[in-house]
Amino acid sequence: MIFISIFILFSVRILWIQYRSAFREVTVGGRTMNEMAVRQREEGIELDSGRGHFIDRNGMPLTGDVIWSPVLFPVRKLPEADELQRLAELLHTTSDQLEHKWTTLKKPYVWSELVGKEGTPIKLSQVDAEQWDKVDGFEVLPRVSRYKGAVSGSQWLGYVAQRPDVIRKVQAESKQNRSVPLTMLVGASGLERTFDNFLRGIGSTRAFYTVDGKKRPLIGIGTRVKGMDNRYYPLQVRTTVDYRIQQEIEALTEQANMEEGAIVVLDVNSGDVVSMVSRPFYNPQHIDLKGGSWSNHTVKAAVPGSIFKTVIAAAALEERLTSPSEVFHCTGHYGKYGLSCWKEGGHGDITLEEGFAKSCNIVFATLGERLKASSIAITASKLGLAQKIGWNESSFLDGEVFSQIDQEEAGIVFGKTTTADGGVRAQTALGQRDVMMSPLQAANMIVTLLHSGKVISPRLVSEVNFKDGATMVNFPVQTITSPFGQISPRTAKLLLSWMREVVTDGTGISLQGASWNLAGKSGTAEVLKDGKASNNQWFIGYGPIEEPRYAVAVLVQNRRPGSLHQAAALFRRTMNLLASQE
Repeated sequence: MIFISIFILFSVRILWIQYRSAFREVTVGGRTMNEMAVRQREEGIELDSGRGHFIDRNGMPLTGDVIWSPVLFPVRKLPEADELQRLAELLHTTSDQLEHKWTTLKKPYVWSELVGKEGTPIKLSQVDAEQWDKVDGFEVLPRVSRYKGAVSGSQWLGYVAQRPDVIRKVQAESKQNRSVPLTMLVGASGLERTFDNFLRGIGSTRAFYTVDGKKRPLIGIGTRVKGMDNRYYPLQVRTTVDYRIQQEIEALTEQANMEEGAIVVLDVNSGDVVSMVSRPFYNPQHIDLKGGSWSNHTVKAAVPGSIFKTVIAAAALEERLTSPSEVFHCTGHYGKYGLSCWKEGGHGDITLEEGFAKSCNIVFATLGERLKASSIAITASKLGLAQKIGWNESSFLDGEVFSQIDQEEAGIVFGKTTTADGGVRAQTALGQRDVMMSPLQAANMIVTLLHSGKVISPRLVSEVNFKDGATMVNFPVQTITSPFGQISPRTAKLLLSWMREVVTDGTGISLQGASWNLAGKSGTAEVLKDGKASNNQWFIGYGPIEEPRYAVAVLVQNRRPGSLHQAAALFRRTMNLLASQE
């Protein structure tokens, strides 16, 4: 009797649930049983992750390329032979290959050029998509691809990847007990990583193809699109980069067959990054962690060579240990420490001003020995070296240091274990020994001189906006104050005038006749690459000299000793390109 009573109660409960469901009453999780049953037979594919996007300074999208892609859904019955052949031609394959792939599907599949491998999805236009007749299990859908092209030199943008460790932390810290799938893509490097907290969306947009339990399409339902409709999200991050200039400088490095190095362009008025190109290029959609192409050379420290003579000249002038007219004698050999001048036979009698323009090693080795190590280090600090300079704020996010620029290295002047004797200081004065600086620091040093010694912190992002265009947060122009103060405006002005002489009478004479009148400083550093002697070639400077607009640093790494100075040639071509944009 007890068993019969329980059975009757259970049967009545089932009948009641079915009755309520038939009249679309809410039963489970806000959905009817009929809706739940249908959902179990929906085959879904993500069209848009809901992640926020980046735009350039002019509003041009840097991420979020809409691609109309062919999608196959698992269905029981495939189209007739003639229809299958027509689809195979669209998908650049054969009927047999298409049939084999389709019949073995367990989940929706975006058709790629390389079937069964991680290939590139076939791209169709919206017009192409609308021309196709309805075919069960086949749809051409608008999917949001995160990145526009294949390879680029925009490592500052970074890439996204699956990082379960980050997702678990997000889940643990979520105040809304938000369920975040472990497979969700998050920022792994570049701005994708530093702005990841802003970019995570509130839900994806998915397309569902509804079938019954035997994978037969349900008549009258077809494909349904579901997503979050929110006024404020996803957010939009406005960068300071000019995408058109970025692309054109990337093309310059391709034409020059530049293998390794970087080009940085800064706006001299704001200190903002206009372009940062890193070689070799990377593919944000297919990251080779071992190959290292994702590493951003624009913010990695490298041996600077003679561009560091700018720091030595500033230190000696600030300490009043020399004057522009002091005369040095260069025979081509320093006489100790194994140092010599790059010019065979030497420069003869040469003033400090001339020594800077002609990059005389003897002049600067002498100044290096004359200076204290502390004076060199302090002047480097005043010019924004041996420290990270990218925009950051220690109180921006719950007291944590928020840095816009990922992978940035601080560089160094003297090694911690190095005794800075005369030989070390002489080598340091030539930008060798332990000295390291990044192309971003080198370009920013020019900006510092143009601002009479005030160091500006380069920005990559100016603001973050809500979906409706309203501003969520601004990142104001920021300055960096060294604990030692700044160099004098007089010294800054003098160094800038000497940089002009580098072009008119010195090592940068090849820049004469460029679209703008230019100024700068060349450098060649001796390094070892795989145990073999190699050179880092540099050129840093600004233009036009009458009304400076841009500061540029070019680094070409691991060049064969004695080869053409590719950095100076690329500096000229970059400045000509910038002049053509006016």
